[in-house]
Amino acid sequence: MDGMNLFDYMRQNNQEKEAPLAARMRPTTLEEVVGQQHIIGKDKLLYRAIMADKLGSVIFYGPPGTGKTTLAKVIANTTSAEFTQINATVAGKKDMEEVVAKAKDTYGMYGKKTILFVDEIHRFNKGQQDYLLPFVEDGTIVLIGATTENPYFEVNGALISRSIVFELKPLSKDDIYQLIQRAVYDEKKGMGAYGAVIDEDAAQFLADISGGDARHALNAIELGILTTQPSEDGKIHITLEVAGECIQKRIMRYDKNGDNHYDTVSAFIKSMRGSDPDAAVYYLARMLYAGESVTFIARRIMICAAEDVGMADPNALNVAVSASLAVERVGMPEAQIILAEAVTYIATAPKSNCSCEAVFAAANEVQKSGNLPIPTHLQDAHYKGAAKLGHGVGYLYAHDYDKHYVEQQYLPYELNGKEFYQPSDNGYEKKVKEHMKWLKEKNDDSSGKNDGKKCDK
Repeated sequence: MDGMNLFDYMRQNNQEKEAPLAARMRPTTLEEVVGQQHIIGKDKLLYRAIMADKLGSVIFYGPPGTGKTTLAKVIANTTSAEFTQINATVAGKKDMEEVVAKAKDTYGMYGKKTILFVDEIHRFNKGQQDYLLPFVEDGTIVLIGATTENPYFEVNGALISRSIVFELKPLSKDDIYQLIQRAVYDEKKGMGAYGAVIDEDAAQFLADISGGDARHALNAIELGILTTQPSEDGKIHITLEVAGECIQKRIMRYDKNGDNHYDTVSAFIKSMRGSDPDAAVYYLARMLYAGESVTFIARRIMICAAEDVGMADPNALNVAVSASLAVERVGMPEAQIILAEAVTYIATAPKSNCSCEAVFAAANEVQKSGNLPIPTHLQDAHYKGAAKLGHGVGYLYAHDYDKHYVEQQYLPYELNGKEFYQPSDNGYEKKVKEHMKWLKEKNDDSSGKNDGKKCDK
C-alpha cells in the first residue's frame, strides 16, 4: 500500500463507496471521458501527450462540471510520474513547500517528475504563483491548474507562458444524456444496484436543463433515486415530475466575478447598441434570473445611453437615469419592469457615438499637445489681479447677440479649426448638425469679422 496504513486504506475505501455519485462516476481512462473531443479527440495534442506520458504544464479553463478535475484524475491514473493534488482555496505556502521538497527528493532519487494538480488555481495570490514558477521552469514540477476564471486575467503571465491553456466547453445535451443513462444503470460506478429506471422524457429534461454541467445532472439523479420509494413493480421510477423536483431550477452559468458574467453583460450592451430590443430584454432577464444587482444593470444602461445613443436622442440618458433612481427605490421584482422600459427605449432609440468619439479625440489631442494656452479673453477676470493682466478682456457675451451667437476664438489658437464633435444624421443629432452647419456658414459670411450687432432684450 506504499506507506499507507490500514486505517488510511479503510478510510479511502469508505470514501470511495460513500462519495457523491458525481465523484464515483469520474472516468479513470480517456476512453471513459464524455465530451471535450475538441481537446481529447484521438488526433488532438492533449490526447497524444497523455497517452505518451509526455505532458507538460497545462491549465484547464472552463465552467463548473465540464471535467477539469476529471481530466486531472485521468492523468493521475495514466502517468508514471508522481501525482499530487492541492486546492488553492485552502493550501498555504507550507503546503507548497512540502510538495516541492518531496518533488525534489523524488526527482533526485528516482529521476521521476511530480505532477502537481492545483484546483482553483486562480485563488492563489501572485506570491503563491510566483513561488511555483522556478520549479515549473526547471521541470521539478509539471503543473496542472484548473480554473473557472479566465487564466489570462487570473494567472501570472510567467506561468501562462510556460503552460498550454485548454478551454473546456459546457457538455452538450447528448453528452449529459449519456452520463445520465450511465449513472442510472451502471452497477459498478453508477446507481444500477438500486434497480432504478428513468423515463425518456425525464432523462431528456435533465439533459437539457443542466446547462452543460454534468455534476448538476448527476446530483439530481442521485437525489431522485435516494428519495423516491419503489413502485409496486419494485423499481424506483425517475419520472419527469421527480426529475423536476430534484433539479428545482435551471442552473445559470453566471458567476458575478467570472467570465460568463462579463460575456452576458457584453451581449446585453451589444444588443442595445445594435437596436435589438428582443435580445436586450432576453439578456436582461438572464442577468435578473441569475441574481445580478439591479443597480449594476442600471449603471450599464446609463453608460449605453450616453455612449451609444448620445445626441441622437438626448432623452435616452434621462430615461436611463430615471430608471436607475427608480429601481433603487422600488427593488425587485417590480424593478424588472422599470429596467425593461429603459432597455427597450435605449435599444429602439436612434444611435450615435459622435459625442463619445468627440471626448476621446479631444483626450488624444490633450495628450499629444499638452496644456496649450487658453485664449486670454476666455480666462477668468474675477480673481485678484487677473484684470490687470488682461484676463477676460475682449470676451464677447453670446447672449448679447442675434440668435445668441457671436463668432470668437474658443479653442487654443494652435488648434484653430480643429473639429472634435462631428454630428451624425441620426435622430435629433441631424438637427444639431444642421444648426452647426448654419453657425459655420454664418462664420464664413462674416469673413472672420464680428458685425457687432447685438440683439434687443
